[in-house]
Amino acid sequence: MSGPRFGVWAPVYGNHGARLHPDDLPDASYRRTRDLLVHAEKRGYDATLVAQHVIHPSDTENDVLETWSTLAGLAEATERIELIGAIKPLLFNPLVFAKVAANIAEISGGRLSINVVTGWFLPELEALGLDPLAHDDRYAYTQDWLDAVLNLWSGKHVDIGGQQGGQQALVRPVPTHVPPVYVGGESEPGRALGASHGDVYFINGRPLADTTALIEDLRSRPRDGAPLRFGLSAFVIARPTEAEAKAEEELLQARIDAESRPEISSGTDPNTAMYQVLAGSKRIGSNGGTLAGLVGSYEQVIERIDAFHAAGIELFMLQFQPIESELDRFADHIISHYRGQA
Repeated sequence: MSGPRFGVWAPVYGNHGARLHPDDLPDASYRRTRDLLVHAEKRGYDATLVAQHVIHPSDTENDVLETWSTLAGLAEATERIELIGAIKPLLFNPLVFAKVAANIAEISGGRLSINVVTGWFLPELEALGLDPLAHDDRYAYTQDWLDAVLNLWSGKHVDIGGQQGGQQALVRPVPTHVPPVYVGGESEPGRALGASHGDVYFINGRPLADTTALIEDLRSRPRDGAPLRFGLSAFVIARPTEAEAKAEEELLQARIDAESRPEISSGTDPNTAMYQVLAGSKRIGSNGGTLAGLVGSYEQVIERIDAFHAAGIELFMLQFQPIESELDRFADHIISHYRGQA
Protein backbone atom coordinates (compact mmCIF):
# COMPACT_ATOMS: atom_id res chain seq x y z
CA MET A 1 0.00 0.00 0.00
CA SER A 2 1.33 3.43 -0.96
CA GLY A 3 1.15 6.50 1.28
CA PRO A 4 -2.18 7.83 2.54
CA ARG A 5 -4.54 9.67 0.26
CA PHE A 6 -6.66 12.60 1.40
CA GLY A 7 -10.12 13.65 0.31
CA VAL A 8 -12.62 16.28 1.36
CA TRP A 9 -16.36 15.97 1.81
CA ALA A 10 -18.13 18.28 -0.62
CA PRO A 11 -20.35 20.74 1.31
CA VAL A 12 -23.61 19.48 -0.18
CA TYR A 13 -25.40 20.26 3.11
CA GLY A 14 -23.95 23.77 3.23
CA ASN A 15 -21.25 23.00 5.81
CA HIS A 16 -20.09 20.40 8.35
CA GLY A 17 -19.98 21.05 12.07
CA ALA A 18 -21.85 23.96 13.62
CA ARG A 19 -24.71 24.88 11.33
CA LEU A 20 -24.54 28.61 12.16
CA HIS A 21 -20.79 29.06 12.47
CA PRO A 22 -20.18 32.80 11.88
CA ASP A 23 -17.21 32.11 9.59
CA ASP A 24 -18.83 29.21 7.73
CA LEU A 25 -22.52 29.91 7.19
CA PRO A 26 -24.36 27.29 5.13
CA ASP A 27 -23.81 27.53 1.39
CA ALA A 28 -24.98 24.52 -0.61
CA SER A 29 -24.57 26.15 -4.02
CA TYR A 30 -22.92 24.34 -6.91
CA ARG A 31 -20.44 27.17 -7.50
CA ARG A 32 -19.22 27.09 -3.91
CA THR A 33 -18.62 23.33 -4.15
CA ARG A 34 -17.01 23.62 -7.59
CA ASP A 35 -14.65 26.41 -6.54
CA LEU A 36 -13.78 24.61 -3.32
CA LEU A 37 -12.87 21.37 -5.07
CA VAL A 38 -10.92 23.04 -7.86
CA HIS A 39 -8.91 24.71 -5.10
CA ALA A 40 -8.59 21.46 -3.10
CA GLU A 41 -7.23 19.72 -6.18
CA LYS A 42 -4.56 22.40 -6.53
CA ARG A 43 -3.68 22.03 -2.84
CA GLY A 44 -2.95 18.32 -3.20
CA TYR A 45 -6.18 16.62 -2.19
CA ASP A 46 -6.79 13.33 -3.97
CA ALA A 47 -10.56 12.83 -3.82
CA THR A 48 -13.94 14.20 -2.86
CA LEU A 49 -17.13 12.56 -1.64
CA VAL A 50 -20.39 14.06 -2.88
CA ALA A 51 -23.07 12.74 -0.52
CA GLN A 52 -26.67 12.20 -1.64
CA HIS A 53 -29.80 13.61 -0.06
CA VAL A 54 -32.66 15.12 -2.00
CA ILE A 55 -34.09 16.57 1.24
CA HIS A 56 -31.81 18.03 3.92
CA PRO A 57 -31.64 15.70 6.94
CA SER A 58 -30.79 18.41 9.49
CA ASP A 59 -33.70 20.68 8.58
CA THR A 60 -35.93 19.80 5.66
CA GLU A 61 -36.27 23.50 4.77
CA ASN A 62 -32.48 23.93 4.35
CA ASP A 63 -30.75 23.90 0.97
CA VAL A 64 -29.06 20.71 -0.19
CA LEU A 65 -27.04 20.23 -3.38
CA GLU A 66 -28.10 17.57 -5.91
CA THR A 67 -25.40 14.93 -6.32
CA TRP A 68 -25.27 13.59 -9.85
CA SER A 69 -25.74 16.79 -11.84
CA THR A 70 -23.03 18.25 -9.58
CA LEU A 71 -20.70 15.37 -10.42
CA ALA A 72 -21.18 15.98 -14.14
CA GLY A 73 -20.10 19.59 -13.62
CA LEU A 74 -17.16 18.60 -11.42
CA ALA A 75 -16.04 16.10 -14.06
CA GLU A 76 -15.45 19.03 -16.39
CA ALA A 77 -14.20 21.49 -13.78
CA THR A 78 -11.50 19.27 -12.22
CA GLU A 79 -8.59 17.40 -13.76
CA ARG A 80 -7.09 14.94 -11.29
CA ILE A 81 -9.11 14.19 -8.16
CA GLU A 82 -11.25 11.09 -7.72
CA LEU A 83 -14.95 11.97 -7.76
CA ILE A 84 -16.90 9.69 -5.42
CA GLY A 85 -20.66 10.01 -5.79
CA ALA A 86 -23.06 8.57 -3.24
CA ILE A 87 -26.08 6.74 -4.61
CA LYS A 88 -29.20 5.40 -2.89
CA PRO A 89 -30.50 2.57 -5.08
CA LEU A 90 -34.12 3.29 -4.12
CA LEU A 91 -33.81 6.65 -5.90
CA PHE A 92 -32.64 5.45 -9.33
CA ASN A 93 -33.69 2.80 -11.81
CA PRO A 94 -30.51 0.71 -12.36
CA LEU A 95 -30.50 1.22 -16.13
CA VAL A 96 -30.91 4.99 -15.84
CA PHE A 97 -28.20 5.18 -13.21
CA ALA A 98 -25.81 2.92 -15.12
CA LYS A 99 -26.17 5.12 -18.19
CA VAL A 100 -25.79 8.43 -16.30
CA ALA A 101 -22.79 7.28 -14.25
CA ALA A 102 -21.05 5.73 -17.27
CA ASN A 103 -21.33 9.06 -19.08
CA ILE A 104 -19.93 11.02 -16.13
CA ALA A 105 -17.09 8.51 -15.86
CA GLU A 106 -16.30 9.19 -19.52
CA ILE A 107 -16.49 12.98 -19.04
CA SER A 108 -14.07 12.73 -16.10
CA GLY A 109 -11.61 10.51 -17.94
CA GLY A 110 -12.14 7.60 -15.57
CA ARG A 111 -12.09 9.48 -12.25
CA LEU A 112 -15.62 8.58 -11.09
CA SER A 113 -16.34 6.13 -8.26
CA ILE A 114 -19.70 5.32 -6.67
CA ASN A 115 -20.50 5.07 -2.97
CA VAL A 116 -23.50 2.78 -2.55
CA VAL A 117 -25.63 3.64 0.50
CA THR A 118 -29.03 2.22 1.42
CA GLY A 119 -30.44 5.35 3.08
CA TRP A 120 -31.30 6.02 6.72
CA PHE A 121 -33.36 9.26 6.64
CA LEU A 122 -36.90 7.92 6.48
CA PRO A 123 -38.72 11.25 5.85
CA GLU A 124 -36.74 11.64 2.62
CA LEU A 125 -37.82 8.23 1.35
CA GLU A 126 -41.42 8.89 2.40
CA ALA A 127 -41.45 12.24 0.58
CA LEU A 128 -40.44 10.46 -2.60
CA GLY A 129 -43.50 8.25 -2.31
CA LEU A 130 -41.32 5.18 -1.83
CA ASP A 131 -41.72 2.20 0.44
CA PRO A 132 -38.60 2.72 2.58
CA LEU A 133 -38.39 -1.05 3.24
CA ALA A 134 -37.08 -2.53 6.46
CA HIS A 135 -33.35 -2.09 7.15
CA ASP A 136 -32.21 -5.55 6.04
CA ASP A 137 -34.61 -5.53 3.08
CA ARG A 138 -32.98 -2.31 1.84
CA TYR A 139 -29.65 -4.13 1.78
CA ALA A 140 -31.14 -7.07 -0.13
CA TYR A 141 -32.60 -4.63 -2.66
CA THR A 142 -29.28 -2.79 -2.87
CA GLN A 143 -27.37 -5.98 -3.65
CA ASP A 144 -29.76 -6.89 -6.47
CA TRP A 145 -29.64 -3.31 -7.78
CA LEU A 146 -25.84 -3.23 -7.69
CA ASP A 147 -25.62 -6.60 -9.45
CA ALA A 148 -27.78 -5.17 -12.23
CA VAL A 149 -25.65 -2.02 -12.57
CA LEU A 150 -22.38 -3.95 -12.64
CA ASN A 151 -23.75 -6.39 -15.20
CA LEU A 152 -24.90 -3.50 -17.38
CA TRP A 153 -21.46 -1.91 -17.19
CA SER A 154 -19.91 -5.21 -18.26
CA GLY A 155 -22.01 -5.15 -21.43
CA LYS A 156 -24.59 -7.76 -20.44
CA HIS A 157 -28.29 -7.70 -21.18
CA VAL A 158 -30.20 -7.48 -17.89
CA ASP A 159 -33.80 -8.30 -17.07
CA ILE A 160 -34.98 -5.52 -14.75
CA GLY A 161 -38.22 -5.96 -12.90
CA GLY A 162 -38.72 -9.63 -13.68
CA GLN A 163 -40.69 -9.02 -16.86
CA GLN A 164 -40.77 -11.93 -19.26
CA GLY A 165 -40.03 -11.18 -22.90
CA GLY A 166 -39.58 -7.77 -24.45
CA GLN A 167 -36.48 -5.60 -24.53
CA GLN A 168 -33.89 -6.24 -21.86
CA ALA A 169 -31.84 -3.42 -20.36
CA LEU A 170 -28.40 -2.69 -21.79
CA VAL A 171 -25.87 0.13 -21.82
CA ARG A 172 -24.28 1.12 -25.10
CA PRO A 173 -21.57 2.04 -25.56
CA VAL A 174 -20.13 -0.33 -22.98
CA PRO A 175 -18.25 1.93 -20.55
CA THR A 176 -14.52 2.35 -21.10
CA HIS A 177 -14.13 3.36 -17.45
CA VAL A 178 -16.06 1.21 -14.96
CA PRO A 179 -16.41 3.15 -11.67
CA PRO A 180 -14.99 1.47 -8.56
CA VAL A 181 -17.53 0.73 -5.83
CA TYR A 182 -17.32 2.11 -2.30
CA VAL A 183 -19.60 0.49 0.27
CA GLY A 184 -20.30 1.48 3.87
CA GLY A 185 -22.63 0.18 6.53
CA GLU A 186 -21.79 -1.22 9.95
CA SER A 187 -24.59 -3.77 10.27
CA GLU A 188 -24.05 -7.38 9.29
CA PRO A 189 -25.79 -6.89 5.91
CA GLY A 190 -23.63 -3.80 5.30
CA ARG A 191 -20.42 -5.63 6.08
CA ALA A 192 -21.45 -8.58 3.92
CA LEU A 193 -22.22 -6.29 0.98
CA GLY A 194 -18.89 -4.51 1.40
CA ALA A 195 -16.96 -7.77 1.44
CA SER A 196 -18.76 -9.25 -1.57
CA HIS A 197 -19.29 -6.23 -3.83
CA GLY A 198 -17.04 -3.40 -2.70
CA ASP A 199 -13.69 -2.30 -4.01
CA VAL A 200 -13.34 0.00 -0.99
CA TYR A 201 -15.10 -0.18 2.38
CA PHE A 202 -15.85 3.20 3.96
CA ILE A 203 -15.57 3.29 7.76
CA ASN A 204 -17.23 5.96 9.89
CA GLY A 205 -14.85 7.83 12.18
CA ARG A 206 -13.97 5.85 15.30
CA PRO A 207 -10.94 5.17 17.50
CA LEU A 208 -8.01 3.20 16.08
CA ALA A 209 -8.72 -0.02 18.01
CA ASP A 210 -12.33 -0.13 16.79
CA THR A 211 -11.24 0.65 13.24
CA THR A 212 -8.64 -2.11 13.30
CA ALA A 213 -11.20 -4.64 14.56
CA LEU A 214 -13.60 -3.71 11.77
CA ILE A 215 -10.86 -4.01 9.14
CA GLU A 216 -9.89 -7.45 10.47
CA ASP A 217 -13.51 -8.58 10.33
CA LEU A 218 -13.90 -7.46 6.70
CA ARG A 219 -10.58 -9.01 5.68
CA SER A 220 -11.61 -12.35 7.17
CA ARG A 221 -14.61 -12.65 4.87
CA PRO A 222 -14.39 -14.53 1.56
CA ARG A 223 -14.41 -12.46 -1.61
CA ASP A 224 -13.48 -12.73 -5.26
CA GLY A 225 -11.02 -10.42 -6.94
CA ALA A 226 -8.53 -7.97 -5.50
CA PRO A 227 -8.21 -7.42 -1.74
CA LEU A 228 -10.68 -5.01 -0.20
CA ARG A 229 -9.32 -1.52 0.45
CA PHE A 230 -10.43 0.84 3.20
CA GLY A 231 -11.33 4.50 3.69
CA LEU A 232 -12.07 6.43 6.89
CA SER A 233 -14.26 9.47 7.50
CA ALA A 234 -12.98 12.03 9.99
CA PHE A 235 -13.40 15.63 11.11
CA VAL A 236 -10.00 17.30 11.57
CA ILE A 237 -8.97 20.01 14.02
CA ALA A 238 -5.20 20.55 13.75
CA ARG A 239 -3.28 23.37 15.38
CA PRO A 240 0.33 24.15 16.33
CA THR A 241 -0.34 22.81 19.84
CA GLU A 242 -2.71 20.26 21.33
CA ALA A 243 -4.10 22.91 23.70
CA GLU A 244 -5.09 25.14 20.79
CA ALA A 245 -6.77 22.22 19.00
CA LYS A 246 -8.70 21.20 22.12
CA ALA A 247 -9.83 24.79 22.67
CA GLU A 248 -11.17 24.93 19.11
CA GLU A 249 -12.89 21.57 19.59
CA GLU A 250 -14.62 22.84 22.73
CA LEU A 251 -15.76 25.98 20.93
CA LEU A 252 -17.21 24.04 18.00
CA GLN A 253 -18.89 21.54 20.30
CA ALA A 254 -20.49 24.37 22.29
CA ARG A 255 -21.85 25.89 19.08
CA ILE A 256 -23.32 22.51 18.05
CA ASP A 257 -24.81 21.86 21.49
CA ALA A 258 -26.65 25.18 21.25
CA GLU A 259 -28.36 24.14 18.00
CA SER A 260 -31.45 22.01 17.51
CA ARG A 261 -31.68 19.47 14.68
CA PRO A 262 -35.03 17.72 15.14
CA GLU A 263 -35.11 15.88 11.83
CA ILE A 264 -31.85 14.02 12.50
CA SER A 265 -33.13 12.73 15.82
CA SER A 266 -36.66 11.93 14.69
CA GLY A 267 -36.11 10.80 11.10
CA THR A 268 -33.37 8.22 11.55
CA ASP A 269 -34.20 4.58 10.97
CA PRO A 270 -33.71 3.14 14.49
CA ASN A 271 -32.15 0.03 12.98
CA THR A 272 -29.33 2.02 11.31
CA ALA A 273 -26.13 0.61 12.82
CA MET A 274 -24.19 3.86 12.37
CA TYR A 275 -26.45 5.70 14.79
CA GLN A 276 -26.57 2.79 17.22
CA VAL A 277 -22.77 2.86 17.37
CA LEU A 278 -22.67 6.66 17.74
CA ALA A 279 -25.50 6.89 20.29
CA GLY A 280 -24.57 8.91 23.35
CA SER A 281 -21.23 10.12 21.97
CA LYS A 282 -20.22 13.77 21.71
CA ARG A 283 -18.70 14.50 18.33
CA ILE A 284 -18.26 17.15 15.67
CA GLY A 285 -19.07 16.37 12.06
CA SER A 286 -21.07 13.62 10.42
CA ASN A 287 -20.25 9.93 10.05
CA GLY A 288 -18.27 9.72 13.26
CA GLY A 289 -16.43 13.01 12.76
CA THR A 290 -14.04 13.76 15.63
CA LEU A 291 -14.41 10.25 17.10
CA ALA A 292 -11.53 9.29 14.80
CA GLY A 293 -9.29 11.39 17.02
CA LEU A 294 -7.73 13.64 14.39
CA VAL A 295 -7.76 16.51 16.89
CA GLY A 296 -4.42 17.76 18.19
CA SER A 297 -1.14 19.31 17.21
CA TYR A 298 0.10 18.88 13.66
CA GLU A 299 2.55 16.25 14.87
CA GLN A 300 -0.16 14.35 16.78
CA VAL A 301 -2.51 14.34 13.78
CA ILE A 302 0.28 13.00 11.56
CA GLU A 303 1.06 10.26 14.10
CA ARG A 304 -2.60 9.21 14.22
CA ILE A 305 -2.90 9.20 10.44
CA ASP A 306 0.20 7.01 10.29
CA ALA A 307 -1.35 4.60 12.79
CA PHE A 308 -4.61 4.35 10.85
CA HIS A 309 -2.68 3.94 7.61
CA ALA A 310 -0.61 1.11 9.11
CA ALA A 311 -3.87 -0.58 10.12
CA GLY A 312 -5.06 -0.49 6.50
CA ILE A 313 -6.72 2.88 5.86
CA GLU A 314 -5.77 4.11 2.40
CA LEU A 315 -8.11 7.10 1.95
CA PHE A 316 -8.98 9.67 4.62
CA MET A 317 -12.22 11.50 3.72
CA LEU A 318 -12.12 14.69 5.75
CA GLN A 319 -14.42 17.39 7.07
CA PHE A 320 -13.35 20.83 8.34
CA GLN A 321 -14.84 24.04 9.73
CA PRO A 322 -14.51 26.68 8.45
CA ILE A 323 -13.97 24.48 5.45
CA GLU A 324 -11.96 26.79 3.18
CA SER A 325 -9.38 27.98 5.70
CA GLU A 326 -9.04 24.63 7.50
CA LEU A 327 -8.68 22.79 4.20
CA ASP A 328 -5.69 25.04 3.47
CA ARG A 329 -4.28 24.57 6.98
CA PHE A 330 -4.37 20.79 6.57
CA ALA A 331 -2.67 21.05 3.17
CA ASP A 332 0.04 23.34 4.55
CA HIS A 333 0.92 21.26 7.61
CA ILE A 334 -0.24 17.68 6.97
CA ILE A 335 -0.41 16.94 3.24
CA SER A 336 2.92 18.73 2.75
CA HIS A 337 4.51 16.34 5.24
CA TYR A 338 3.53 13.32 3.14
CA ARG A 339 4.29 14.89 -0.21
CA GLY A 340 7.73 15.79 1.13
CA GLN A 341 8.35 12.10 1.82
CA ALA A 342 7.47 11.08 -1.73
